[in-house]
Amino acid sequence: MPAPLPSSRAVLLIQTAFIGDVILATALLERLHQTEPDTPVDFLVRKGNEGLLQNHPHVRRVLIWDKKHDKYRGLWRLLQQIRATGYDRVITLQRFASTGFLTAFSGARQRVGFDKNPFAFRFTRVVPHVIDVGVHEVSRNLHLLDPAAELALTPPRLYPTPADEAAAAPYAAAGPYLCIAPTSVWFTKQFPEEQWVKLLRALPPHYTVYLLGGPPDAEACARLLAASGRPGVINLAGQLSLLASAALMRGAVLNYVNDSAPMHLCSAVGAPTCAVYCSTVPFFGFGPLSPFSRVVELMEELDCRPCGLHGYRKCPLGHFYCAHGIETSQLLAALAEAEQTPPQPLPKREGL
Repeated sequence: MPAPLPSSRAVLLIQTAFIGDVILATALLERLHQTEPDTPVDFLVRKGNEGLLQNHPHVRRVLIWDKKHDKYRGLWRLLQQIRATGYDRVITLQRFASTGFLTAFSGARQRVGFDKNPFAFRFTRVVPHVIDVGVHEVSRNLHLLDPAAELALTPPRLYPTPADEAAAAPYAAAGPYLCIAPTSVWFTKQFPEEQWVKLLRALPPHYTVYLLGGPPDAEACARLLAASGRPGVINLAGQLSLLASAALMRGAVLNYVNDSAPMHLCSAVGAPTCAVYCSTVPFFGFGPLSPFSRVVELMEELDCRPCGLHGYRKCPLGHFYCAHGIETSQLLAALAEAEQTPPQPLPKREGL
């Protein structure tokens, strides 16, 4: 695709971290569309996450950085592309040097980012990045647009295409269903397999249960299916795109997720959510934002919890009690509430 012509008003948003971070960043697309509907907005993501924003109604163009196979040469080419486009504003949502470098030397009139970025001294506006009680990551990001604004939080939003809706439709038509996204990149953010098996065995039998995830999660989901011995469990890991998964989750009675990307998928389509927190806590500002959202976590306090902002490859103390101490009854209580709550999903793309 040829580079767009220079635009004196265009904005570039940069978020090259993980899937969940990109989803949360879409709140800025919504805010910009509300306040500046005629401003062209481009979005830079890492390779693999572009599917979230392809054909997004508020994105002019998606830029892609292959951080894994072409990190440094790709970064230099991106800088040249960014400078040639002539953005008015470049906003990085990250606190890493690479995206700070792109922002600092973009040539944009306004170069915006957080104070913890190593290249903040080259920005024209710097915003404090503060983790505080009740402050969601979406609010922190929105302050990059207007630090003085005290507006209501604008939720993230994704727009499954008609093709995504069609991929999810046969499964959604099967009757009342639940979705479980059982995996996470981080071990200490992931509810253990034996805990998920307990839940699967305890769920009411009239529900179909869909296990969701990407291709790397298919094996773990297959193990859950086999261990549960429960009829009506279907492993869809690796079979649906992210946006098709979001479309399916939107119609579920409840979605069981970890503190990970599928939780943010739910937030972005208004899908009912039960988020299981193990080593992390909602205090960090990454909690669910769906109209129906419940958080399940250990009911007793542990001196070692939370043990970190993003989780670890293993429990630092070896017991992982923050996960193993959660009772199945807590998750079933969230389902009982969801069953009594009218669904409030966001409208499908056709309603735009």
